[in-house]
Amino acid sequence: MDWDAVAQSIAAATGRPFVARSRAPVGGGCINAAFAVSDGAQRYFVKTHDAAHAAMFAAEARGLALLAVANAIRIPQPVCHGTDAHSSWLVLEHVEFGSRTPGGERALGHALAALHRHNAREFGLDHDNFIGSSPQPNALCASWAAFWRDRRLGAQLALARENGLPSALIAQGERLMEAVPALLAGHSPAASLLHGDLWGGNAAYAADGTPVIFDPAVYYGDREADIAMTELFGGFGPDFYQAYRDAWPLPAGYPSRRELYNLYHVLNHANLFSGSYVEQGARLIERLLAEIR
Repeated sequence: MDWDAVAQSIAAATGRPFVARSRAPVGGGCINAAFAVSDGAQRYFVKTHDAAHAAMFAAEARGLALLAVANAIRIPQPVCHGTDAHSSWLVLEHVEFGSRTPGGERALGHALAALHRHNAREFGLDHDNFIGSSPQPNALCASWAAFWRDRRLGAQLALARENGLPSALIAQGERLMEAVPALLAGHSPAASLLHGDLWGGNAAYAADGTPVIFDPAVYYGDREADIAMTELFGGFGPDFYQAYRDAWPLPAGYPSRRELYNLYHVLNHANLFSGSYVEQGARLIERLLAEIR
């Protein structure tokens, strides 16, 4: 990693000289390496990967900027991103995190509902991005059922075929794609601005208790997809859910749609990590198909 290049990138973006005198590894998820870097006066959070992942960091910075414009919830401000012959990086505002509290969880629930009230006319986004390190197609679509069928399930099943996942999983997944309009019949959500990858590791609380979200995979979609993701791996308490529902109750039928929405993330994990996620995806597809038999 060429830290001089990163420092020059920071200096160019901020207009202030910067030398990365200290670098401390910090938790940054299972895809990237992450560091807190400082010159003694300024401190930043830096995510790094190889040069081939430069587009992923550019998309993440763009997604954070879009969430920031909504002004509904705090995000780490993107500073700059760049690449050299070997590495790529994303530099963000460094946020000192504190502990989760019931008050902070309630604030997160209210803030997420406010974010979801930012709407668009169509589902998707004007550019593609990434879910983890997988490509996430976002071509705009007027139909939510068609968007979820083609841009989400269809995209993951195409990746599954490329990655050599079991043909039985793919065949059953394709059967489910045909059933998506029936599973979503009568459900006409607004196109809400979504975080897109809102598991427990992508939300935290600043030292003053303010909720912060990061590592987005933004697009405009059914707000229930964000809520469903919070339930997939846990990490969100009852105060969060009660506050969200107080601000904007979920419509009837959410529990069955939750399974359909979370299948996207399970399939993505199967594509990224294989292992037990393949079996989990197959079981989830079978349960969803059983609903229309």
